[in-house]
Amino acid sequence: MKSQGSLSGKSDVAQTLRQVDITAPQGYELGMSDPVSSIRNLGPAFEQACARAGIHSAQQLRELGPDEAYARLVRAGTRPHFIGYYVLVMGLQGRPWNDCKGDEKNALRQRFDAIKGSVRAAPETQMISDLDAVGVRVSVDDLKPV
Repeated sequence: MKSQGSLSGKSDVAQTLRQVDITAPQGYELGMSDPVSSIRNLGPAFEQACARAGIHSAQQLRELGPDEAYARLVRAGTRPHFIGYYVLVMGLQGRPWNDCKGDEKNALRQRFDAIKGSVRAAPETQMISDLDAVGVRVSVDDLKPV
């Protein structure tokens, strides 16, 4: 490493990760402020959904893991969708989104179904989710108490 504490390439990143016993997907550096969209396969829309669920960094998403993170997304009003779930799992593993096949995909489907069956959206976010399903975009701020 350079004396100023900056990383000068992938070998330095690997050395640093070994020193603190943390792993990152190949080609990625860990950082608390890295956006969710810095994870492979996850773009701005997924990042916004994570923010609504209180997940504000790639590191936080990694620490939660795919199952807890997806449960939080559903509770926050994201409509459950199997492809979205396995894209998240593949991304957290540093793999292409379409790399999931056969028995692995079947096992992920069972995990997804278990998450979907055990999590219910909060009433205000359920309304937002229902409106979103018919093409109406609203936020919690748009809803007024009755």
